[in-house]
Amino acid sequence: MNIADIATTEFIEVDVGTRMGKVRSMFEDGNPKGIIVTNDGDYEGVISEREVLQSHVEDDAKVAALTKPSRSTPSPKVDRQEDVRETARVLVESNAKVAPVFENDDLWGVITDDAILEAVLENLDALTVDDIYTADPVTVTEDDGIGKAINLLREHGISRLPVMNENGYLAGVVTTHDIADFVIRENHTTTTGDRVGDSQRLLDVPVYDIMTSPVETTTLDTTAKAAVETMLGNDYAGLMVTPEDDGRVVIGVITKTDVLRALTFTEEEHMDVQITNISMLDTITREGIVESIEEVVDKYQDMQVMHAHVRFKEHQERLRGTPLVQCQIRLRTNKGQVAGTGEGYGSENAFRVALDKLERNVLELKGVTSDEEYRGQLLRKLNEL
Repeated sequence: MNIADIATTEFIEVDVGTRMGKVRSMFEDGNPKGIIVTNDGDYEGVISEREVLQSHVEDDAKVAALTKPSRSTPSPKVDRQEDVRETARVLVESNAKVAPVFENDDLWGVITDDAILEAVLENLDALTVDDIYTADPVTVTEDDGIGKAINLLREHGISRLPVMNENGYLAGVVTTHDIADFVIRENHTTTTGDRVGDSQRLLDVPVYDIMTSPVETTTLDTTAKAAVETMLGNDYAGLMVTPEDDGRVVIGVITKTDVLRALTFTEEEHMDVQITNISMLDTITREGIVESIEEVVDKYQDMQVMHAHVRFKEHQERLRGTPLVQCQIRLRTNKGQVAGTGEGYGSENAFRVALDKLERNVLELKGVTSDEEYRGQLLRKLNEL
């Protein structure tokens, strides 16, 4: 199936010279999935509500500040005749909910995550939430400030956080949209009291004040189709996953992005590897990443990897011009999920550190007893001896 019939010509477009304050208002007023940025009519990139929220760009700055080549290259784009699976990959790897659609090299329209999910809905009965959800979610408490929530969303590259009460039970959920809506509203409303003009106090407002409650939940044995129908019907981007017998306990999260990622799973000879922020690759290639992960997995023949997700995140710190990068690797296997995270200057160094930690975690997950020589080499490599 290609996207020719599910893409749309209806989208919001702004020029690179538009004020960021106006763009923030657009997200508040229309809640678009993304806004297409052009430069004298030529496609420049896409900005999302998450990028606007997580940026430190002032309202008087221009949109160009969020679409610099160093931040958005390569900008996501798909052909109008592109396959649904490849389009899903573009959205996931671009960390986007909308991508521009081109026809004969001209900007024709956009494709959204919702359009893809609606098109493949009937085929999602073959999957369950257990097949594609993300376990061990990052959480906040009701008393945590909005500033902490923003930092966690940035650090982990996610869009929602379960909110736990004093007893450790699910009390609500806070999303990037909740925070953006609150920040935009407060910045444009005249208020009284000691919060006036004090952005720090704004960030100290407890998550409890803006969270959504009660929370829509699902269980592991629910079909992906049913979960997506709930998300589409309620305009939710994700659902909390709980045990069937206790809706107060959070064991994971399933999002539209998780479902899109599942659409890219293949049965090819090489495992399917998804890379988020692929534009950050410097001295390492996609092929090199795939080969390195396969080398780790191939040491343990009874471990079957259905999918691998590699995510890069750039920090502001630099060493001789090379940015400090965080790399997260997560494998979905027949033995469960296993991950490794590392940091280094440049994407390749960060990836190597994360890969070493992944291998150690693979050993722990499987309970494999390797020969002492190999184990000693691995532990020395990890500075554990």
